[in-house]
Amino acid sequence: MSLNRSEKEAVISEVTSLAAKAQTLVIAEYRGITVADMTKLRADARSKGVSLSVLKNTLARRAVAGSAFDVVADQMTGPLIYGFSEDAVAAAKVVADFAKTNTKLVIRAGAFGGKALDVEGVKQLANIPSKEVLLAQVCGLLMSPMSRTAVVLGALAAKRSEGVAEVAAEETAAA
Repeated sequence: MSLNRSEKEAVISEVTSLAAKAQTLVIAEYRGITVADMTKLRADARSKGVSLSVLKNTLARRAVAGSAFDVVADQMTGPLIYGFSEDAVAAAKVVADFAKTNTKLVIRAGAFGGKALDVEGVKQLANIPSKEVLLAQVCGLLMSPMSRTAVVLGALAAKRSEGVAEVAAEETAAA
């Protein structure tokens, strides 16, 4: 189905706005994937805040021209699915996790921070823990010294109270 000029402009403006908000773009070839698997992938992506789109490559190249994702414009050939995410690792994680279980989805490239990523770069980005996990790890690191200090102080207080109780018992026995 061919798009008329106004429809093409609408697609370009929509993808341009997605690219403006996104931190990461992942491009994957979806040749041979069943509709059921594609529906499952889209549902998973939607739940994690990733926008997955099948676009005409010429429209996608026009939409990312001049943006941080222009670095992968030369990779935009063939049947591709484009994943944009505001979270730095979400798109890479969704696509890489799906590619582990479905060999027909082939990661082609990605872009993050104005730099092109190859397949290994996308996989490494996918292995980075999410923002929530990283914040929890930082909180754990900050809490560790405080909790150790509290345990030591609690042990000292318990030892002192035992010593005071023993002295009181000896004084009572002596009297």
